[in-house]
Amino acid sequence: MSSAFAIDVRGVTKKFGTRTVVNNIAMQVRPGEIYGFLGPNGSGKTTFLRMLCGLLTPDGGEGKCLGLDFRRESPEIKKRVGYMTQKFSFYEDLSIEENLEFIARLYGMPNRKAAVQKSLERLGMVERRKQLAGALSGGWKQRLALAACLIHEPQLLLLDEPTAGVDPKARREFWDEIHQLAAGGLTVLITTHYMDEASRCHRLAYIAYGNLLAHGTVAEVVKFGGLTTWEISGDNLAALADKIRKLPGVEQVVAFGTALHVSGRDEKKLSASLAPFMTGSQRWEKIEAGLEDVFISLMETAKDNYA
Repeated sequence: MSSAFAIDVRGVTKKFGTRTVVNNIAMQVRPGEIYGFLGPNGSGKTTFLRMLCGLLTPDGGEGKCLGLDFRRESPEIKKRVGYMTQKFSFYEDLSIEENLEFIARLYGMPNRKAAVQKSLERLGMVERRKQLAGALSGGWKQRLALAACLIHEPQLLLLDEPTAGVDPKARREFWDEIHQLAAGGLTVLITTHYMDEASRCHRLAYIAYGNLLAHGTVAEVVKFGGLTTWEISGDNLAALADKIRKLPGVEQVVAFGTALHVSGRDEKKLSASLAPFMTGSQRWEKIEAGLEDVFISLMETAKDNYA
């Protein structure tokens, strides 16, 4: 496998009992790339991240993470990875500074004070250094978690839904920081449910119920979805939606603000079903399917593996 990739794995599989939660997944991520990992809850995203950094042992698969065998050399990989979990996992009765000092000690860093100071400065937390972690807002907790992940200067950052429950301003600031880190050579693998965040990734992979369904750039994933989408604006859209929802070729009818998006993969069937309604007062326009349209389409066609 090529050393040109920060992550280069294939056949990655994990079972819990009789249930396969990650099924024969391959992934290649370049150094300095922001790679989005999408999928519904319970699709295996977190399990995959934990196998990459050695927190879970895979049942199958081979390959390298940061040039190291991801199965045999996981202790060394852990030293080079920063992993930000979904849930805030730091001590709420310690200050920001004390939490960072504790993490630096865990990593056995020789000059902890300097490392903590650098982390505080990098993420704008110097003035809040004495504030208790439990008193922080969601955005500041997120910033502390990111600082802790970066304190040992990792080569790979694994972020598991890092912006859940965070306001739009904090989300934007977080993503600006992620892009700066990637520009400096840090590789980022991030799970998210936000389509605007997914569109900010260099490349994406979509996983549903353990299976990899699509991967590539945003444009490539949208093309792979194969959807034809119409946008309808005007009056009486709710009544129109009820009439067309179950027609042949109509797979999605979704409200987007003051418009409807109607999508399907069989363009001929879709057009035939919608043609009688295009003579009304509404405005119809064929548009390129969005990432959310493709996300929903893939999710609806995926088979649930819960058994």
